Amino acid sequence: MKSCNKKKVLLALSGGVDSSVAAALLLRQGYEVLGAFMKNWSGDQDEDPCWIEDRRAALGVAAHLGIPFVTLDFEREYRVQVVEYLYREYAAGRTPNPDVLCNTEVKFPLLWREAKMLGAEFIATGHYARIAKRGGRFHFLAGVDKEKDQSYFLHGLTQKDLSHTLFPVGGMKKTEVRKLARKLGLPTAGRRSTRGICFIGKINFKEFLKRYI
Repeated sequence: MKSCNKKKVLLALSGGVDSSVAAALLLRQGYEVLGAFMKNWSGDQDEDPCWIEDRRAALGVAAHLGIPFVTLDFEREYRVQVVEYLYREYAAGRTPNPDVLCNTEVKFPLLWREAKMLGAEFIATGHYARIAKRGGRFHFLAGVDKEKDQSYFLHGLTQKDLSHTLFPVGGMKKTEVRKLARKLGLPTAGRRSTRGICFIGKINFKEFLKRYI
């Protein structure tokens, strides 16, 4: 029987091992978890199929854990807020950090917008970072695993953002996350970590910029 006291969390389920383990940990902690795959990039002419593979992996995790799954399309917002900004900055001779903007302008605010509409009280991701509440304020801390710490890319999050955000794997090391994923039989346990620009991934960056600059 479903508990009326369970707090609902909308988790960004990317198809990677970190968010997969984050989902499992939240379930262990008694939360009602809803997995959300964010479709933010399909290429300039929809020629990049990587998101399809990632979504399939995320869907497999949701099925394995028995949690609901939704797909959220933020591609228009991502192009305007992140990709066009990246082009403008490089054209002006500056070196931007699109991952920081991706988190502060797209991932966290839009995920929270959807969470509220779905009746969730929190959002969560698989980032290696931590949040501690002291003296009525939320303090943003680095992840325990110094080699995987992602707090730099999240430094733009506000007190409001932190107040409704959870980082379930922030207190773990990557090796522990992989070990737990294998123990739980998660289909993403052996999946490689993503690298490159947020949501775009590893690309020939020079060629990417030459299309517009």
